[in-house]
This record gives sequence, C-alpha cells and structure tokens, in this order.
Amino acid sequence: MSKIEELVIELCPDGVKYSKLIDIVDIQRGVRVVRSQLKETGKYPVYQNSMTPLGYYEKANYPADTSFIIAAGAAGQIGYSDSEFWAADDCYCLVCSNQIISRYLYHTLLNYQGKLISQVRKASVPRLSRIAVENLVIPVPPLEVQREIVKVLDNFTELTAELTAELTARKKQYEYYRDKLLNFDLYGGAKIEYKLLGDIAIDIYRGSGITRDQVTESGTPCVRYGEIYTTYNTWFDECVSHTNADDIQNKKYFEYGDILFAITGESVEDIAKSCAYVGHDKCLAGGDIVVLKHKQNPKYLAYALSTTNARMQKSKGKIKSKVVHSSVPDISRIVVPIPPMDVQERIANVLDNFDAICSDLNIGLPAEIEARKKQYEFFREKLLTFDIKVCDNLLDRQTDRQTDALIRLFQFVFGYALVPLEEIFDTRNGYTPSKSNSDYWENGTIPWFRMEDIRENGRILNHAIQSVSEKAIKNNPFPANSIIISTSATIGEHALVTVPFLSNQRFTCLTLKKKYQEKYDIKFLYYYCYLLGDYCRNNLNQGNFSSVDMTKFGKFLFPIIPLEKQKYIISILDRFDKLCSDIAEGLPAEIDARRRQYEYYRDKLLTFKEKTV
Repeated sequence: MSKIEELVIELCPDGVKYSKLIDIVDIQRGVRVVRSQLKETGKYPVYQNSMTPLGYYEKANYPADTSFIIAAGAAGQIGYSDSEFWAADDCYCLVCSNQIISRYLYHTLLNYQGKLISQVRKASVPRLSRIAVENLVIPVPPLEVQREIVKVLDNFTELTAELTAELTARKKQYEYYRDKLLNFDLYGGAKIEYKLLGDIAIDIYRGSGITRDQVTESGTPCVRYGEIYTTYNTWFDECVSHTNADDIQNKKYFEYGDILFAITGESVEDIAKSCAYVGHDKCLAGGDIVVLKHKQNPKYLAYALSTTNARMQKSKGKIKSKVVHSSVPDISRIVVPIPPMDVQERIANVLDNFDAICSDLNIGLPAEIEARKKQYEFFREKLLTFDIKVCDNLLDRQTDRQTDALIRLFQFVFGYALVPLEEIFDTRNGYTPSKSNSDYWENGTIPWFRMEDIRENGRILNHAIQSVSEKAIKNNPFPANSIIISTSATIGEHALVTVPFLSNQRFTCLTLKKKYQEKYDIKFLYYYCYLLGDYCRNNLNQGNFSSVDMTKFGKFLFPIIPLEKQKYIISILDRFDKLCSDIAEGLPAEIDARRRQYEYYRDKLLTFKEKTV
C-alpha cells in the first residue's frame, strides 16, 4: 500500500470532499499594464493572454507559487509561476486558502483543463467566463495527502523540465554553428566574396495584394506575407494557400529558387524574415512580400539570410512601433557571403540536417528520441565527408574546443580522394541452396544470412538463424569480415559479417581485395556503406521488381584516407552507435513510461470517492 493510500484511509476514510473553486480560493483578476512600459528582459514576467510572457515589468503583483488561468486568447490554459510575476487583466489568479496547496491546485487544474476549455466562448477573441471558473468543482483532500500527491507528480514533471532545457540548448547550438559556418572570415585563406543582394539579383520586386477573402482551397498556389512569419521556415516546397488567379490584379509570380521577404511585421528583430521556395509550381506573391530572383543556391542563400548578422542588417535603422516596415532598397543593401556554388550546396546540406533535427526536437518530448537517432545518422554521414586540404592548417592553429569542432564541421562539407567500389572490392551474389535437398540443410555449420538476421541481430553479425552444410556450397564460402548489402527487394540494408558465411540471393557480398587490405579498416567501409545504401535506393533498374543498377553500383566512390583517421572515425561512430542503441532500448521506454505514469497517477490521485453530505 502506498503512502498516499495510507493517508487517505487514515485521514478521509469516508471519502474526499469536493468543492467549488470559489469556496477554496480567492479568484482575482489581474491588472492591465501599459504595453509601452514593458521591457524585453527583466525580473518580473508579465502574463496576459498566453503562457508566453508579454514582456517584463519593473513590479510584480503576485508572489511565487501562484496558479492562474488564462481568461482570453488562449482561454482555459493553466499556468503556474515559481517566481514573482505580474498578472494582466486576462488572467484569473488563484490565491489559495488554508484548505489547499497552490502546487496541488495546479496539478488538479491540469486534470480539469479540458472541462474549462469546453466552456470557452468562441468569438474573435476566445473568452472564459468568471462563472465557469468559480463553479469548477475539484477534489480537496487533507493537506498531508495534497503534499504527498505534489511530491509524486513533481518527480515526473522534472524530467520534462530537464529535456526542455536540453532542447533549448540544442537549438542555441544550431544557431551558433549556423552563424559560424556562414562566417567565412574564420577561414583565413578562403577566397569568399561578400556581395550586396542588389548586385546578385536578376530581378527584385514587390508582390501584389491577396486578401484573406481571396484565399481558396484550390487554385493557383500563393503566399501571403504573414505566412512567412508563421508557417514557413528557412525554405519550403509547397504553398499552404491558394487563390483564383483571375481575381488578382497586377499578378506577381515567384518560382523555384526565389527568395521571399516579408517586409511588414510587428518586430524589429524579425522584420524582413525570408525563406526560399524550392517547389516546382508557379506561385503568386501577396502584398508586403519582396521577391528576389538570383542564380545562387536558394537554400544556401536562405540560410545566409537567417544568420544573426543578416538579421541585424535587416533591422538596421528600424524603430520599434506597432508596425515595422522594410522595402526593396533596404533588402538590396543586405550583404551576404557568396562562396563557390559547390560549397554553397554542401553547406546547405549540412544545415538542412541540423535544421531537421531542431524541427523534430520542437515537436515535443517523444521527438527527443527520434532527434537523437537523426543526430547520430547526421554525424555518421558528415564524418564520412572531408577535405583535409582546406582544414589541416586551420586545425594546427586552433586550440579552442568550439572552434575546433566548427572547423571539423566545415571540413565535413567538402570531398576527398575517391576510388570506385569495383576497384576496392571483389563482389559475389548470394544464393539459396535447394530447399528440397535435405543434405544441404541438415547438420549445417555455415551461417546462411537473410534480411531477418539483420532485423533480429543488428548490423554486425557472427551467427545466422539458419545454417547450411558444406554440400550446399558451390564455391568457397564468403570470407569473414565481408560486407553484405541487399541489392534487390529490400534495397540498401547492409551488415558486416565476421565469420565465413553464405547469404541468400537478395544480397551482394563485398570482400576487400588483397591490395586494399592494408589501406582500409573494414569497419570504416562498413560505416561508409550507410551512404552506399542511400546510393542504391536512388539508382534502381526500371521494372516491376526493385533491383539496383549494378553498373552504377560498381561506380560508387569510397574515400581513401589514412588508417589513423579511419580508426578515429570508427571510434566516434562506435560511441554514437552505442549511445543510439542505449537510447533506443532505454530512453524511449523511460520517457513513455514516465509520461504514462504521470497521467495515470495524476488521474488516479485526483479522483476520489466523493463524501456524501
């Protein structure tokens, strides 16, 4: 029996009292504060119509350890502050009596949040009435029971806070590396030109107004300026809005590669937010949008325009007011680094990976698991793409850990000396011995691998589900420390086999040629085959049955790098592999269990037998 159960039996054996909120707390409306008096940073956050502070004020009107309910806007949302704060007039602040603990009240209100939201009046501004709050009925057990419930539930929410801090740190790390990767001043010898957008523009022009009433479910794709702030990130390939082009006067179109700027906004810091269009439709640009046509890599240019330096240029000379404006001349004066096109593409690819990780992380706690896996795959891929020529001298000169990591990241963007697969490996196709010949399968001692073995046992294999006898071997078995990769049916899956073996016909076996055995560590090549798998999936024969174009297969390029560098890369990827495996087995289950436990205990702990009067 739990301590809470013992307390309930001891202190309220006949059931727990349920009370209206008005009978146990003092429900107070916050006080409006003049928005012009708020600051961007400060000691006391101001809550108005959402859980995000409106700004910061020089005074507080409520103490720490206070729960509150949003009355308008995000009406029905439950808040709690563990520090002093200012509650504006769209907050119901709940001052607890001696019958109830504020933190217990907060957990309980979360349990009843759906009921409050169901009573929100739908209008241009959603509102929750005071009467709905006053009449909300909640359980009020003895204080000792409340304290124990708070202790249990807070243990679960601590994990959320820790992971949220982790996600915030990751996002800041991404922004740091994005800005530094695009700051070519770091690379002393690099020949990078800095150019005005006006100088690289083929054309630059404003869009034409599209009203909200002109947005339709189908028709010509279009973008309205507000969507650049709220809907689109650094780049996009599909419009969320459409319109009837016949209804639009003075049509202004944009196409693949164009950069869109929102030149009207509410914030100096975010004015002229930009994004690249990489879709294939011809789309209409709404009013207060500037379209930039150019011949650069569109994703690279979009990333360059999202850096801190570019945002400072966009904000230069702007004055904070209700509405902030930019213009075509303002956009034209922004300066960005313009490296060669191949460098632009590779930098865009690296930042795409980082950006994808951050986007997934923002989904919520379950996405943390997927993000870690993606981070592992990202580093695995980028560690296998180098340019020692560009970075060796820089590495010798730099000692700062962050700079060293940055330079290595920059190193991953470039290429290296490459050799085709057919020169490095001897290749043989697998085969399946006759199932009707029992001599081939009885008393088998030679592992015979299928896709099921990879799925069940992982990617480094030393035993198979099935084995065959020596009678089943046409030639010699495939040598130990060979790589198998599926080149038909399920394409691109691979494994390193550490014992002599056979495999079925879905696999092609790669055995390192003798002259390359001193040049390569087979485990390095095994890791590089993750990239070979992607290459296989993108180079298939045309037909009803999926199979790899084996002519192109033999042309896939592997890098030749010193063995010590291979071993260094292997050590890093081994650690990432172990981390990913540990996370896959432990952390997802842990977070899911914590979430389920929290919800279970919250529901159970806050559901009591009602005391009959």
